[in-house]
Amino acid sequence: MSRRLGTLAVGALLLIALAAGGSLLPVPYVALGPGPTYNTLDSIDGRQIITVTGREPNPSTGKLSLTTVAVSDGLELFRAIEGWVDSEESVVPREEVYPPDQTDEQIDQANREDFLNSQNSAEAAALGELGYPMKVVVVEIPDGSPSEGVLRPGDAIESVNGTAIGDPDTLIGILEGLPPGADVTVEFSRGDSDRSETVTTTEAQDRDGAALGVAISYERKAPFDVEINVANVGGPSAGLMLTLGILDLVGDTDLVDGLFVAGTGTITAEGEVGPIGGVRLKTIAASDLGADAFLVPDGNCAEAMENAPDGLPLVSVSTLDDALDALEDLRDGRTPPLC
Repeated sequence: MSRRLGTLAVGALLLIALAAGGSLLPVPYVALGPGPTYNTLDSIDGRQIITVTGREPNPSTGKLSLTTVAVSDGLELFRAIEGWVDSEESVVPREEVYPPDQTDEQIDQANREDFLNSQNSAEAAALGELGYPMKVVVVEIPDGSPSEGVLRPGDAIESVNGTAIGDPDTLIGILEGLPPGADVTVEFSRGDSDRSETVTTTEAQDRDGAALGVAISYERKAPFDVEINVANVGGPSAGLMLTLGILDLVGDTDLVDGLFVAGTGTITAEGEVGPIGGVRLKTIAASDLGADAFLVPDGNCAEAMENAPDGLPLVSVSTLDDALDALEDLRDGRTPPLC
């Protein structure tokens, strides 16, 4: 064999080895891509995503779809390079999705808790829009708390020192202005009875002022129950679309009137819409499925407009009322506020 042929042969072998190694060499990155979408008015595996009991839900004529991001872990070098050049994927350091100081179980648990909180906020926001009052409810009383033996889990706090408590922020605002050790009058309901007791405040652990020494949550009471069933979805980003799904099923208005509207965004019990991650990838998923419009948290508009899918209106929303107004515009053939 000539020296030239030998050099070519060695080079070819090196290229083959490099290709083989690149296809097997793991890298500390994950690929993010468009994930599944779920119509909140429909079912998954025979189970309604939103189940209403205690009243007949409204018939559904369109789609209000929550969107997700798919995560591909365990990337090899060439797969990562492929993702970097693909406009429909994002490649990010693995630690951004899977923090190294947490186990997979801890991450899954945190995602489940975020989604559960999102469900609770969605229900509270929807029922608030329908006019049902909010109640601040005791959910836990630690051992040694000054409220131990006075309040119980399930008690709904009605007022503190004569000030009506309509939401958690009002309660916290009162307590921030009080010193630890102050005696306060707490009026609350327990079952069918109304009660009034004195509680000595304790020092707040994560803010200024005093605390009652209880863990609280919030809920709204309606003459029907709402249950949300979405498996394999985590995080808080489904809140807005779940809220709209509930309102479509139990409200007085057909929100979509046959349209296919997708979207994303967190929601608070007061109806504030917050930004989320992966919005551009979610718009791609919705566009591929033929969505008529996509609801985008105002804080995500700049990101969503980068390489935005052609023909998909990106509607900017900051509150639940913004989203409802936008849906009315879409139903009536008007253009809602866009990103």
